[in-house]
Amino acid sequence: MTTRYNELLDPEFMNRLERLDIVSRKIYFGRMKGERRSKRKGQSVEFADYRNYVSGDDLRFLDWNIYARLERLFIKLFFEEEDLHVSILVDASASMRYGNPDKALYARRIAAAVSYIGLINYNRVSVTAYSDRYGPELVGFRGRHMIHQVLDFLANLDSAGAGNMAAACRRYAIRHPQKGVVLLLSDFLDKGGYETGLRYLVGRNYDLYAVQLLAPEEIEPKLAGDLQLRDIEDNDLAEITVTRALLNRYKQNLNAYCLALRDFCARRGVTYLFTPTTVPFNQLVLTYLRQRGLLK
Repeated sequence: MTTRYNELLDPEFMNRLERLDIVSRKIYFGRMKGERRSKRKGQSVEFADYRNYVSGDDLRFLDWNIYARLERLFIKLFFEEEDLHVSILVDASASMRYGNPDKALYARRIAAAVSYIGLINYNRVSVTAYSDRYGPELVGFRGRHMIHQVLDFLANLDSAGAGNMAAACRRYAIRHPQKGVVLLLSDFLDKGGYETGLRYLVGRNYDLYAVQLLAPEEIEPKLAGDLQLRDIEDNDLAEITVTRALLNRYKQNLNAYCLALRDFCARRGVTYLFTPTTVPFNQLVLTYLRQRGLLK
């Protein structure tokens, strides 16, 4: 794996991800999707039942042990696994470039880790980026061998333009009607708000996870004096005098905003996770995403 890919997932961490799987706590077709087992009979590895052989059946599934005892031909039936669709929506607006550690890189690393877990467990994995436009997008990848294409997609993803979560989520919901797990990675600092976008996703009854990423400079800004601030997405300017009282009011407003987002998600069955980018990446994946129920 190249150095460019190692920035997203290093081989040692990938080995630790091998033991994980993605689960869904939603009920699909009358069963828990976390089990992902259909009552339809198929050709997976788990035995289900027998039936009499009829002309044209696949001879590979004949049970010769039963034939030896009873001199009758029976076909072995197996439980058929349902695909679990795993989709990752990555905010690629310009505000994600901010911070140290960088929010964009942190989000791409989460996307890479969850994609890898999905691929090695043979789930259908899609990755969609958005800013003021929808895309680029990878759709329906499956199998371990596809990880290099996903990593290449994420490594080349640019963060530019203003965020438009409402338009992106609306288009995603239209293009992806199938049920499944959706992981939304964003700072949720969208001038158009997050409510409309999340409603589009909730309306599709996805098993939805919202991860809010903020940089340490946004949580505890180190600013003082007379400043001219420029919006990184639309270049709006604001001239302010930074005082301790202003910083305190800023932090109170930010905390209220994040709590409102958390409550909005909780009321609609969306699993919400807040993380500063100072949290070690492997801890977020191996501990916090497991605690929230996305991984096991």
